[in-house]
Amino acid sequence: MCRSIKTLRPPVLPEEATEEEIRAAALQYVRKVSGFRAPAAHNQEVFDRAVDEIARATAELLDGIEVRGRPKAAQAS
Repeated sequence: MCRSIKTLRPPVLPEEATEEEIRAAALQYVRKVSGFRAPAAHNQEVFDRAVDEIARATAELLDGIEVRGRPKAAQAS
């Protein structure tokens, strides 16, 4: 989809993804889907809301993923 969105889960990342990394991925996704790098003023609110919702959903996804083969202590949040 968008090559600038990187995988945010171990073992690709050695530790949990930061809020900043999650938000950056969400922003890249919204930019790709909407076709806007920066939305016009009349679209800013819906654009920002989409980034927020996708970042929240991404954090939930990453929190819920169980990576097999990793020690349980490494999976604890």
